[in-house]
Amino acid sequence: MTDPRLSELARLLPDLKLSTDPGDLEHHGRDWTRRWTPAPLAVAFPADIAQVQAIVRWAADAGVAIVPSGGRTGLSGGAVAAQGELVVSLDRMNKVLDFNAVDRTLTVQPGIALEAVQQAARDHGLVYPVDFAARGSCQIGGNIATNAGGIRVIRYGNTRQWIAGLKVVTGTGDLLDLNKALVKNASGYDLRHLVIGSEGTLGIVVEATLWLTAPPPRTQVMLLAVPAMDALMKVFAEAHHRLRLEAFEFFTDRALAHVTAHGAQKPFAEDYPYYVVTEFDAAGEANALDFFERCVEEGWVVDGVIASSDAQAAALWRLREGITESLARYKPYKNDVSVRISVVPAFMEEMQQLLTAGYPHVDVVWFGHIGDGNLHINVLKPDDLDNAVFVAQCEHVTALLVETLRKHEGSISAEHGIGLVKKPWLGSVRSEAEIALMRGIKAVLDPKNIMNPGKLL
Repeated sequence: MTDPRLSELARLLPDLKLSTDPGDLEHHGRDWTRRWTPAPLAVAFPADIAQVQAIVRWAADAGVAIVPSGGRTGLSGGAVAAQGELVVSLDRMNKVLDFNAVDRTLTVQPGIALEAVQQAARDHGLVYPVDFAARGSCQIGGNIATNAGGIRVIRYGNTRQWIAGLKVVTGTGDLLDLNKALVKNASGYDLRHLVIGSEGTLGIVVEATLWLTAPPPRTQVMLLAVPAMDALMKVFAEAHHRLRLEAFEFFTDRALAHVTAHGAQKPFAEDYPYYVVTEFDAAGEANALDFFERCVEEGWVVDGVIASSDAQAAALWRLREGITESLARYKPYKNDVSVRISVVPAFMEEMQQLLTAGYPHVDVVWFGHIGDGNLHINVLKPDDLDNAVFVAQCEHVTALLVETLRKHEGSISAEHGIGLVKKPWLGSVRSEAEIALMRGIKAVLDPKNIMNPGKLL
């Protein structure tokens, strides 16, 4: 606390929890990328909106950059503080503020975990349907900042579809109250949607009103073994035709090997190159049998199992949701890409050829939300390879992957944002005119460029 700027902040906000403890700086200064050494100035833990506004105004006057911090489960470096920034952790702002039964809305603070939001909705007989494996540690503010997707986008869409209203502190310290949970609001630009997906570069989300919905009918979970890559989208098309899908995910034999080595149970006696886990309305059980039989007859599926209990359903989902955790020790280089669903077969074929040629002696694990066109590629660093050399090799392959994405009009970032990792390739998916407009918007909302500078743009 010897830095005079921090002394001034402590004087202005004597009740603010402020830390320069090395453990806090390390913990709050990074996300899951692990590619940058954390070096924040300090970590602030505001307890309310007024403190956030005061912090931002101090930062603007002192010329201190701010990195908003949620659960830091992102994979693009968007929550990294490596240049002496002040980390503003929303951990203390983690409460449910209001439930409105008529509007079916839940108002929460940004630091609340996604899983806690889901539980609060269930407590009122409703659901907040956005879902993914990091639900226990990711925070709703971070979900909004990256427009998080997850495993049920095919049925419910991304986070954007469930944001009824936002309160945001801009880079000037002003508080914006956006949309106020109106279903219809044709009163000019909807600034709420500028903030969603902006990665903390326009302001800090300090409150969110979320739309809830009725619980889905009882669902069933099925795991399928698929013999060839070109059969995956044929299975999806058949499932989409016959079933009311909640989710449709795939992973490879390499992904399964890592998850089972991490403690999950192997689903079949034999190994297969590809697997699909799908969840669907249980009312279509007869259709599910017809779907499975058709896929087997066509040679698209060679084995399968349908969960007979909640415990078995959870075990099948663990095979997909446990992949990221099982790979964490390798510090993988990750790509998070998307194309239109109709383009997936052609893109996957080209991507497979590119990855095979680019990484002939490296373990490459891929999986993803194939039902919405989103694929995750994980390149595992060999233990004996220098990290800088490894990243350089991977970025060479990524440059080639970007060209393939450009050809298919895809995106280099489907759901983790641009951050630091993807910044070199923003121009591959956004035109010069679009990027110029983004810079102009940021200049209005954050004129001193203190909000997560260096990320995204």
